[in-house]
Amino acid sequence: MKSLSKYIEALRENVCAICVDSSEEGECTLTEKEVCAIEIYFSRILDIIHSDQADDIDLLTDRLRKEICEKCRASVGKDKCYLRDDANCALDRYFPLIVETVRKVDREVI
Repeated sequence: MKSLSKYIEALRENVCAICVDSSEEGECTLTEKEVCAIEIYFSRILDIIHSDQADDIDLLTDRLRKEICEKCRASVGKDKCYLRDDANCALDRYFPLIVETVRKVDREVI
């Protein structure tokens, strides 16, 4: 697996830069009391994406729900989440872009 810094750099360029929780400069605007699910679950997200190289985003999303969302304090199981219901979870909102970004990094030749 590539170094984590490559993934973090790519996610900041491709996801954080367009996130609704970022400034015009692409800097995160979340406070200390707010947390970004992408940041908290970063290593687990990588594991999920790397565990299945299939192109079926629905399968990856289902695995995300079972392994991360189900355990999140904002969720009631894998199917009910007040943050997801209000489109306030960056992980849920940007998951397809996160998958695409990670796979692009994986394809890079060093």
